[in-house]
Amino acid sequence: MLKRKSLLAGLAGLLALVGCSNTQTAPEPTQPVTIFAAASLHSVLPELLAELAPNTPVTFNFDGSSGLVDQLSAGAQADLLLTANKKNMDKAIAKDLVDEADVFATNTLVLVTPAGNPAHITGFNDGSLTNKHLVICAREVPCGTATQELAELNKTVLSPSSEEQSVTSVLGKVTSGEADAGIVYKTDAQGAADKVQVIPIEKSDHVINNYMIGLTTLARNSDDAQRIFNLIVSRAGQEKLADYGFSTTTDHP
Repeated sequence: MLKRKSLLAGLAGLLALVGCSNTQTAPEPTQPVTIFAAASLHSVLPELLAELAPNTPVTFNFDGSSGLVDQLSAGAQADLLLTANKKNMDKAIAKDLVDEADVFATNTLVLVTPAGNPAHITGFNDGSLTNKHLVICAREVPCGTATQELAELNKTVLSPSSEEQSVTSVLGKVTSGEADAGIVYKTDAQGAADKVQVIPIEKSDHVINNYMIGLTTLARNSDDAQRIFNLIVSRAGQEKLADYGFSTTTDHP
């Protein structure tokens, strides 16, 4: 009887030890990578990461680049910042929100109308936009800054009906028929497919937006964020960006 009690006591101790061991070695839940990204990346970025990093949990915040920097300045948490121009990334670096950043893609602007072009718009600076409902990005947003530069290059004065805080808002007003025309990135026009008619803008190749990516200084998951950074600038990441109409600038294996 004594031996049986000793054996049972030994088994109970062993089970307790195993239980403690399992508790101590159980993996902690992976912290999602929080990505603040320019609105014009809202289609390509989720697909890119679903293909190249399917097991990495990610949360996205898509907005105008200037708005993203303002959110970080106000204390919002993110691991990666992707802007649609250098100006806003430089602003983030100056505010010590990002240490350093790289260019990972470029984009240019086009003029779009709703499918069928019901307002019969024929160009950016041929007078056909006069008295039409034109929607553009606000000046502080990268697509708005580029729009103003294009207008100056083409010696054209624009009279927009509204100025939006993101290029997706501009595109939405065009595809819904609320606007006669809008100025958006070529990638957004490509994504809209047959919902819009595309009209090239003269000298658009003289106004190129450099898309920037950088880890934030207060990143909570810097390891996975760096891995996603590497994937975006990798050959596979660049090919996916090119599929969506972006021009790529890096050459990585």
